[in-house]
Amino acid sequence: MKSPITTHVLDTANGFPAEGITVILEHQTDDGVFRELTRGVTDDDGRITDWLPAGEPAARGVYRATFEVGEYYESYGEEPFYSSIPIVFHLHDPESHYHVPLLLSPYGYTTYRGS
Repeated sequence: MKSPITTHVLDTANGFPAEGITVILEHQTDDGVFRELTRGVTDDDGRITDWLPAGEPAARGVYRATFEVGEYYESYGEEPFYSSIPIVFHLHDPESHYHVPLLLSPYGYTTYRGS
């Protein structure tokens, strides 16, 4: 069973999953401050599926996933344009699975709610 919040990073410029990207998952408190819940590193398929305990619902609210992509590009000898990419999203239904993918290229990115 997967974490209630997962991610997948695909390097669309090179055509393969982005392995080794650190992603920090935070939850916004009632006073508007983001507090780190956990962090993970994308596996060889570009995924993090074990951020939060499997089978336990996540709390409702606002979350931020920050993808530290600068080191990923530097590992390929490239100067990164983006050093980190924060994605802020709302979790409305704690019983649902939230998949937040990132499609990555050197000068742009796309995200969406996946399945």
